Amino acid sequence: MEANSSRPTKLYELLLLLLLVFSVLLLSLNPCESLDIDPQDKASLLLFRSGVQDPSKSLSAWSGSNCTNWTGITCSSDSSKVISVNLTSMNLSGDIHPSLCNLSSLESLALARNSFAGTIPPCFGSLYSLKTLDLGHNRFGGALPDTISRLGNLRELILSWNQDLGGLMPPWIGNFSNKLEKLDAGFNSFHGEIPESLLYLNSLRYLNLENNNIGGSLRDFQQSLEILDLGSNSLSGTLPCFSACSGSLSVLNLADNYIVGGIPTCIASLEALTHLNLSHNQLSYKISPRLVFSEKILVLDLSFNDLAGPLPSKIAEVTEKGLILLDLSHNQLSGEIPSKLTELKSLQALFLSHNLLTGEIPSRIGNLTYLQVIDLSNNVLSGAIPLNIVGCFQLLALILNNNNLTGVIQPELDALSGLKILDISNNKISGEIPQTLAGWKSLEIVDLSSNNLSGTLNDAITKWSDLKYLSLARNKFSGNLPSWVFTFQAIRMMDFSGNNLSGIIPDSNFNLSLYYNNRDFARQPGNISLVSMATVGIKVHVVVAGTNEVRLNYDIVAAVGIDLSGNMLHGEIPSGLFGLEGLEYLNLSYNILTGRLPDLEKMRSLKALDLSHNSLSGQISENVSGLEDLTVLDLSYNSFSGYISKKQGFLRFPGAFAGNPNLCVESSSGVCGQESVPVMPGKTFQEEMVEGPISLSVFLLSAAITFYISIVSLFCSARARRYILETKL
Repeated sequence: MEANSSRPTKLYELLLLLLLVFSVLLLSLNPCESLDIDPQDKASLLLFRSGVQDPSKSLSAWSGSNCTNWTGITCSSDSSKVISVNLTSMNLSGDIHPSLCNLSSLESLALARNSFAGTIPPCFGSLYSLKTLDLGHNRFGGALPDTISRLGNLRELILSWNQDLGGLMPPWIGNFSNKLEKLDAGFNSFHGEIPESLLYLNSLRYLNLENNNIGGSLRDFQQSLEILDLGSNSLSGTLPCFSACSGSLSVLNLADNYIVGGIPTCIASLEALTHLNLSHNQLSYKISPRLVFSEKILVLDLSFNDLAGPLPSKIAEVTEKGLILLDLSHNQLSGEIPSKLTELKSLQALFLSHNLLTGEIPSRIGNLTYLQVIDLSNNVLSGAIPLNIVGCFQLLALILNNNNLTGVIQPELDALSGLKILDISNNKISGEIPQTLAGWKSLEIVDLSSNNLSGTLNDAITKWSDLKYLSLARNKFSGNLPSWVFTFQAIRMMDFSGNNLSGIIPDSNFNLSLYYNNRDFARQPGNISLVSMATVGIKVHVVVAGTNEVRLNYDIVAAVGIDLSGNMLHGEIPSGLFGLEGLEYLNLSYNILTGRLPDLEKMRSLKALDLSHNSLSGQISENVSGLEDLTVLDLSYNSFSGYISKKQGFLRFPGAFAGNPNLCVESSSGVCGQESVPVMPGKTFQEEMVEGPISLSVFLLSAAITFYISIVSLFCSARARRYILETKL
């Protein structure tokens, strides 16, 4: 019995012993739990804090002596001296107090992503133990102090995104530290040539001078660089081979410079290359068939150059995890699209627009099952849209406008159920819109204009509930304008002009559209041209992670308008149409509309109004001229009557009332008479809309989709790389 009773006691003692050992281990793993900060360093930090604006109270924990309680501060376990200050993204501002330079043992100083201003303190050069200095994404200005050249132990110098920081690129920048591995001075204001010392700094692995004004000839680098970003500068000359980097260089960005000549085949010998951007240069000649990149290449952008000749049949080694973005747009490439292009199974974005490509779209394009964006616009492609394209079941954007495509929109295309952007305008496509396309429920941008499409506006379109832009202009659609036409909640621009639509404008529920009814909902900025107001801008963000997983999002910015011109609509204009506070453009010209002009006082956003060439009558209200944003007004060739006084402010709309024989318009001389005719009567609708006061292009999607494609680099940090690809619609 006694033996049994002693067992709980021994078990209890054993547990206490284990708990004691565990506590000792914890203390040994966390020696800083009770580490006191050096008194002198403490005083220096408090003096620094006194000059900092800290609205988020990020530094409010800087009190007491326990180093671990001081936000962003790390102390040495041996000396209690501060060895690291990391105040990244703490919403701090103000100038840097020189007391920070008293931290004599500091090895890392990170003040990035704040709003610190002024010049970089020259006393930073006394922090001799510093290995990392990160001042990126602030508001520093002036020149880089020469005292920085004293930091012989520095491994990382990050100065990027301080737009007023610059001056001549210091000649010592490449020889002050033989340990420097990373130099990031992108998006600053440095000028001059790349110092020769940088070309031979053996320790350098990461160099970013993007978006400065660096000039001179592009020279070869003589070290094993891994990241080289010299984009958006003024570099000239021809492309070197970068032979010293052949086994290490993974990212090479030379976009937006003045590089000439051809692309040397030795560039393909960069075995580790994953991202190559040579866009927006003056590269020319043919792409050599021997220019074949390794299976590691992920992004290849050669757009906006003068490359000519045929598309290479093979541009990268084919693997399951290879090229994901290929952009050869805006060149002079000719010939057919090689069928071997469809073997790049990993491809997710393909841009071949604005070339001289002929022939048909490859029938096996559906083999590219990962494709999310296809842009073949502005070429001379012919034939029908291949049915095999439904194999691209992840497709989000299909852009084929301005070609010679024929055939019909096939019902089976409803398999592309995730499609958000569809532009097949300016082709020769005929037939009707299939009812099966009701399955395209994700559509936001649709442009079918300038084709030979016919039939009625069927109810399939009503299922495109997320529509923001819809153009069916210049086709052969007929029948009545359906009652659902104004029921899209997100619609910004709707263009049905130049068809054979008849009947009345339905008196629908005009209150459904957020944009038509809200003056302050995503307004267009200030004073810009009418044509640019009628464009759609699409920012597509593609983020590629280490596993090649793509996440694609985009924002759409467009004008707010309705164009029903050039049809056979009759009857009165519904008063609800003139109560839309957010509408910027309204074109109902070249119809058979009758009745009086409704009150326009609610249309405070209106910039352009064209009701010309109808049969509208009655007097014109004075409140039309009171619309402050109104820039273009055309009420010509109607049956308006009454008296228009110059005091009403209509003189800023010359020719707006021509062809109204019963309308008395007071001239600048005070004489009442008919206004001069602005255009020759008897012209066709198409001729008038090209030459008239409101060009049809004002109401069409005539400008661009802009893709901003950001690729995250996996070297050192998740730094975004941006590729800008503009596509005229």
